[in-house]
Amino acid sequence: MAVAASAVAVTALAACGGSDGGSGGSGSASGESCTNEIVNADAPQVSVWAWYPAFEQVVDNFNETNDDVQICWTNAGQGADEYTKFSTALEAGSGAPDVIMLEAEVLSTFTIRDGLVDLSEYGAGELEGEFTEGAWSDVTNGDAIYAVPVDGGPMGMLYREDIFAEYGVEVPTTWEEFATAAQALKDAGYEGYITNFPTNGNAFIHALMAQKGWEPFTYDAAAPTEIGIAVDTEPAQEVLSYWEGLVDEGLVSTDEAFTADYNTSLVDGTYAVYLAAAWGPGYLQGLSDADEEATWRAAPIPQWEGEEPTQINWGGSTFAVTSQADDPELAAQVAMGIFGTEEAWDIGIEEAALFPLWKPVLESDGFATREYEFFDGQQIQQDVFLEAASGYQGFTFAPFQTYVYDQQTQQLFAMVEGSVDSAGALAGFEKSLVDYATAQGFTVTE
Repeated sequence: MAVAASAVAVTALAACGGSDGGSGGSGSASGESCTNEIVNADAPQVSVWAWYPAFEQVVDNFNETNDDVQICWTNAGQGADEYTKFSTALEAGSGAPDVIMLEAEVLSTFTIRDGLVDLSEYGAGELEGEFTEGAWSDVTNGDAIYAVPVDGGPMGMLYREDIFAEYGVEVPTTWEEFATAAQALKDAGYEGYITNFPTNGNAFIHALMAQKGWEPFTYDAAAPTEIGIAVDTEPAQEVLSYWEGLVDEGLVSTDEAFTADYNTSLVDGTYAVYLAAAWGPGYLQGLSDADEEATWRAAPIPQWEGEEPTQINWGGSTFAVTSQADDPELAAQVAMGIFGTEEAWDIGIEEAALFPLWKPVLESDGFATREYEFFDGQQIQQDVFLEAASGYQGFTFAPFQTYVYDQQTQQLFAMVEGSVDSAGALAGFEKSLVDYATAQGFTVTE
């Protein structure tokens, strides 16, 4: 029977994942309704769009502990839904909030439209040491700071210990061992797949290729009409050829990710491994009808043999100040302070399964030694995700990332269907991006 994600699973995905619309800066200042309680009605209000799980509790915590400013919160939709509304507001010249939750991968999409404020003008540079290097890299461009990091998605490997034990297969630590383990499981009679390779993997696929040193884009917000595109390069060729081989041998499935069938396969033993971001354990635990006999463990993401270990990231969100903010300085204060307390992060970790990028919590003993019952008491942060977070160096996304993902999905689908090989998929991928960027008025270097 197909299984749907529970509320916990859906929101864990969304975070890394109310009412429609929402007031802009002027709306909150004029008293337009909020979805939360305003504690001090005499204080100025800053409107915030965000879709984090349990965010109302975070907002209440902020409003109860800040007399000089209050948050007026609206859930304007998750991911693309919110981005569409924000784009509409930018086109109209009004209707955007003061502060907005954005995934790191879309920041350049809105900076190129002059939609975000450079927070370096309001003291955000003083926060650099409070976040991991990769997290800070993802919100900056040159000297400009376009957002404050919140949560991240350093990657690891969640695996069914019981399946590996039943079939006598060693848990892999390298990608070469991963392929060997996939074949060994099949040869031993395992009827599932070692894992899934989704054609709609988007940032997941980006991360796998980035681990090999793939740097597809160079982009400087100071020169917004220029972009470097180098998609079809040796790192991408090697990684995609590797996965093409696993697909061709029937060792991995190619199911579309985050569907009901995919969720079923995660929990019914169809997949022996879930290559996951740090928000993945929360997503996995929230799925209904999980196999009660399953034994899950977490391990570091496999590495490429003979190369220095490279940590990768899948997902992550930020708070940015929009160019329509009534009081950018006050909005910046809110963006920097929403998740700037341990109390806020207690909510974020306990209720929303967020992975903190704020070092006072990230590097705390309490977070590192936290035991997870779902993983039989394993301290998964200390064992896996803390090292992954500290080793991640950042990634440059395109200012038209949605189009990038669309083209990547098309080419990967063609590859798994057999109409092109991995080399042809990458060549087609790069050509489509170069053609698109040129048509949009960019000067492209390859």
